[in-house]
Amino acid sequence: MTRIAICAPATAITPDHARAIEQLVAEEFPEHSVYVHPQCFETWGHFAGTDLQRLTALVECANDPQYDAVWFAKGGYGSNRIAQAAIARMNEAARQKTYVGFSDMGYMLAALYRAGIGQPVHGSMPVSARSERGREAVRRVLRWFSGDGSGLEPHLDGKTPTVAFNLITLAMLVDTPLLPDLTGHVVMVEEVSEHLYAVDRLFFSLSNTLPRVAGLRLGAVNNVPENDREFGQSAEEIAQYWCARAGIPYLGRAEIGHTADNRIVPFGLASPARAS
Repeated sequence: MTRIAICAPATAITPDHARAIEQLVAEEFPEHSVYVHPQCFETWGHFAGTDLQRLTALVECANDPQYDAVWFAKGGYGSNRIAQAAIARMNEAARQKTYVGFSDMGYMLAALYRAGIGQPVHGSMPVSARSERGREAVRRVLRWFSGDGSGLEPHLDGKTPTVAFNLITLAMLVDTPLLPDLTGHVVMVEEVSEHLYAVDRLFFSLSNTLPRVAGLRLGAVNNVPENDREFGQSAEEIAQYWCARAGIPYLGRAEIGHTADNRIVPFGLASPARAS
């Protein structure tokens, strides 16, 4: 059994979201158990409680030896405000855990990876369990907890360390105490709800600040707002353009993103995915 604690380092979920993930686990994955920390329902402006409330809940879940994994409930801005303080408070039990999330949770995953705490994993989150398409993304993570690698991103080769980030989150991590050394890594990036000129601007920043990475893969870039004029390049052409300028190998597409098809990427080395 994988004993999973759910907390919300950024924005809140509702009791309906909690009931949906609890029901899904009980009906389809009885080999697992989930505990939804009550902090997930707190609100303080934009956030799931104050910085102190969110920090306290995260550290409680991470440091409690009765849990095997911490699954971040939802993204939305905010985890960067508590990430460094959380890392400083984590104990030996926290170092044995798996941590799953993506989008804004990239701040936490990056901080954990840099500190060598547990296994950070890019993966879909419990907030998606209320819709049928979302439930399939959540099932993918729960199957992975059960040892089923069919939901892993298919380009993982088990030889080259890999990380996956939301594009703007990775750009904001540069020159902060949270960014791990990505030298020699394949970096997968995705984005949602940004104009293409903003995507170009983010690649401009990253192409000049990333270390000598092994290559870059582009995930989904979706829900692009309509601008008053065409940008002139697609998201993939933007990625190719800046990779060429920076001498970063462009490796093609990745199956990650703010979609129901979002695949799992353990940070570092992972065994290649089995066929579905």
